[in-house]
Amino acid sequence: MQIQDLPYPDPGVPDARSGPRFLWWLFRNQAGGQLKSLAWGLLHFVSVSSLPFCVGLAVQAVVDRSGTRLALAGGLMALACVGNALGDTFLHRTAITNWITAAARVQQLLARKAALLGSALTRRVAAGEVVAVSTGDVEKIGWFVEAVSRFTAAALTIVLVCVGLVVYEPALGVVVVIGLPVLALAVLPLLPRATRRADVQREKAGRATELASDTVAGLRVLRGIGGEELFLDRYRHASQEVRHAAVRSARMWSLISAIQVLLPGLLLIAVVWYGVHLARDGRIGVGELVTVYSSVMILTYPLRHFEEIAMAYSFSRPSAKRAARVLSLERATDTGGSRAAGLPTGDLYDPATGLLAPAGRLTAVVCGDPDAAGRLAERLGGHPSEEGPSVLLGGVPLDELPLDCARTVVLVQDKDPVLLSGTLRELLAVPASGAVGTAEALAAARCEDVLAALVQGSVGTEDPMDARITERGRSLSGGQRQRLALARSLVTDPEVLVLDEPTSAVDSHTEARVAEGVRALRTGRTTVVFTSSPLLLDRADRVVFLHDGAAAAVGTHRELLHSEARYRAVVTRETDEETAAREAVTPLVKARAEDSGPESALAGGVRADDDVLHRLEEIEETA
Repeated sequence: MQIQDLPYPDPGVPDARSGPRFLWWLFRNQAGGQLKSLAWGLLHFVSVSSLPFCVGLAVQAVVDRSGTRLALAGGLMALACVGNALGDTFLHRTAITNWITAAARVQQLLARKAALLGSALTRRVAAGEVVAVSTGDVEKIGWFVEAVSRFTAAALTIVLVCVGLVVYEPALGVVVVIGLPVLALAVLPLLPRATRRADVQREKAGRATELASDTVAGLRVLRGIGGEELFLDRYRHASQEVRHAAVRSARMWSLISAIQVLLPGLLLIAVVWYGVHLARDGRIGVGELVTVYSSVMILTYPLRHFEEIAMAYSFSRPSAKRAARVLSLERATDTGGSRAAGLPTGDLYDPATGLLAPAGRLTAVVCGDPDAAGRLAERLGGHPSEEGPSVLLGGVPLDELPLDCARTVVLVQDKDPVLLSGTLRELLAVPASGAVGTAEALAAARCEDVLAALVQGSVGTEDPMDARITERGRSLSGGQRQRLALARSLVTDPEVLVLDEPTSAVDSHTEARVAEGVRALRTGRTTVVFTSSPLLLDRADRVVFLHDGAAAAVGTHRELLHSEARYRAVVTRETDEETAAREAVTPLVKARAEDSGPESALAGGVRADDDVLHRLEEIEETA
């Protein structure tokens, strides 16, 4: 796989049982690139390590006044330089390729998992952790996967040089062979502590990222309640904790680096001291001493890769653990589906709650628990994140359909829909039936003021469709974002449209117009709206009231206001005192009507109903 060939057609199925298993899976899936990197790394390190032998041969040739051996040494040195240049160049290319392709594979896996889990992802994993995994963690994972092949090449080179030194000059070669393992293993006792400090740093950085993400997402609200400085102080404190943890981690790694510099220096001193004694005794020549000295000095370069691989693993292990945790999350249902792909039609029925949404009608659902309403909305879309009985559409279980088919036939708009950055034309360029145009959808969602605001905010743009929307629509108000998201859902024109509180941030006047627009545009289509707004409820064909996870009452909005006290309490926000007062007044009205005769009773009953309705309307307006 080359960088220009990204993204992967299929990133594969990761081994997400643990962080180390995930790293090993990534390494195995890049076997070709790793072998290339190993080959070029061997050429590079062997070429560098062979230079001391060439220099020693040249020095000894000068001492022996041998022109032939001097020319041979020069040719070998030139060949080593060429090998060094080629090996270093292509090692860098293959290493960067392995790094980027590994990171890209992880990002693709995370993106697919996020698309598969949907809103369930942030309910299981904090949003800040997801951001940390998909940004900084993928780079650290790619770093370790890439560094393995370079470390292997360096280790093999050290072995080859040690064998060569023992054969070339046994007396000094044995000293080097004994000293190098000590150099390589001397830092092992420090690695667990360095790893723990790195883990603490990663944990604190993840918390700071999560806090920053939450603060930015709620910045408008924080400014409204004067909590901006409070959260800013919290982030300052969190960032200082990250800084302190990073300093403690850096201290440990600087100690490891110092040891990696000090011990090779001591080994070099020992080799020189022992070599000088051997040279004085005439047991080795000057060229041999120069060769061994240069070899030991050159070996400090591949030895550096021992420190790098330790650091790379220490930093990538917690990152791989977090990535594996996200990638191991699964839906409660089989997203592949056991039923042949198809688009069923008919009534929408939820066996768990008894909710029935007749085909072609606008059904409003009132639920006193917003979290329960959100879970039910997700279940209506098929393949929910939690286990439970499947919702039926025309008698067909949605969980048995492939996920893409279930999403095509039933579209669920979340309570907090996300607007991606780009132009309005790009925002509305979604898979659609073609029966609803963008102009119709925008008109039904009452987006006239939104279009004007977008044009005003985009310099040099006259067509609203070419106006740009900022990230998550932050330049728009909450109501404007809701209406644009509603227009996007209306353009899709699914067989069943489920809307979760689509007008919670819209004023009452606009809400009434939106309700009329949605009802007119969705005529003949099944629409389910989760809401407690009387303006929407009054325009629904039928209203289902859910209590304690079950459908407790069904009827029109006005029927349920008179017949169901629990429904009235949820919709009108009626307090206990108001309920007691109304119940105390109603018998008096009825008694007065009975004393006044049939005609007066009828008139009194009408007046009583009017008074109740008037009072209910006042309560609704107040709410």
